[in-house]
Amino acid sequence: MLFSKKSNKRILKWIALSILVSALVVQPTIFDNNFSWIHRPAFQLQVNAQNFTPNTTEQKNNQQPQKAESKKEENGKLDIFKIVMGAIAGLVLFLYGVTRMAEGLEALAGDRAKAWISKFTTNRYAGVATGAAATTVLDSSSVTIIIVIAMVSAGLLTFVESLGVVLGSNIGTTIGAQLVAFKINEYAPIALLIAFLLLMFGKTDRLKHIGLIILGFGLLFFGLDQIENAMKPFENYQPFINLMERLGNNKLLGALVGAMFTILVQSSSATVAIVVTLASQGLITLPAGIALMLGAEVGTCADTLVATIGRERPAVRTGIFHLVFNVTTAAVGILFAAQLVGLAQWLSSLLGAQNDVAREIANAQLIFNVFGVVLVIGFLPLIARLLERVIPDGKNQEQQKQAKSA
Repeated sequence: MLFSKKSNKRILKWIALSILVSALVVQPTIFDNNFSWIHRPAFQLQVNAQNFTPNTTEQKNNQQPQKAESKKEENGKLDIFKIVMGAIAGLVLFLYGVTRMAEGLEALAGDRAKAWISKFTTNRYAGVATGAAATTVLDSSSVTIIIVIAMVSAGLLTFVESLGVVLGSNIGTTIGAQLVAFKINEYAPIALLIAFLLLMFGKTDRLKHIGLIILGFGLLFFGLDQIENAMKPFENYQPFINLMERLGNNKLLGALVGAMFTILVQSSSATVAIVVTLASQGLITLPAGIALMLGAEVGTCADTLVATIGRERPAVRTGIFHLVFNVTTAAVGILFAAQLVGLAQWLSSLLGAQNDVAREIANAQLIFNVFGVVLVIGFLPLIARLLERVIPDGKNQEQQKQAKSA
């Protein structure tokens, strides 16, 4: 079973990579002008010995436009290798930080989170609050939902009770984007120093787990800072700006790219954090950022779907509900993207963050997820009955129900 889950994850990654590459290939590439350096000599030296004369004022004036043109050409060139290596280093640090933080949180609060979820899901509204709180603590909607699926499969939580937690997890995942939007990455070295001291000199497991959480937190923001520095050359690079505008104008393409990238990195929080970070540099517009964010909401369902493999029917229904809910709300978000842009700008101006695209994208994600929950929560009993009809209980569940009723 473990092998099949790993195989399915690997297949999903390859499919995502193929589609992402295809989506970028069919669009005019941003690197067309940059690979011409392969066919150029490393440097050119031109000396005209016959016309060698001291510079006169006229010659200086003629040279000024030439210098301006050569400067313009240099600004138009990008060191692709350096940018890619810097971005990869930042992404690896970010994902490693997320992993370490998740490990520390699971060790410190994993059992407690299960207890909270089991205890505070008496109704759908309590389930939403519990899902939001658990996702904020665990810093991952995927981890929360996978825990819920495991609990449903083990009979610790009913399928109906799990639906509210799934909705709440979508709200909880917006907290990370809000933190990134406030640009606290400057304090990452302080977090790393505290983590080092706790891991080296902490005498109890609890202190070491806290150190691991802080280490992950510091690496997460340090990685984002690395990505930000690596992507700076794109600030005034017109082909990249055109690509971002294209993603903003073609919301479906932007959502597709966001979904595929999320499947590859296995974290919607990572995708949105990177989008917010690039937006803080002016590299991503608000419409493009929202399109990528909507795609990330769909891409995060991949992990939960893999987690349902081999589970009982109620657990499968929970995973399917997560997928259907996210796909449906993302489709509505794409249709009403202009209104979402307006709402995000309005909320940001109220909070004193006018024209701050990073904050606007984070606020757009918050509005999108809260509205999605508000629209659906009233219909949860109806949705639960519909899913039970579409995915009926297996023979084992029916026999268990008959035994309980007898």
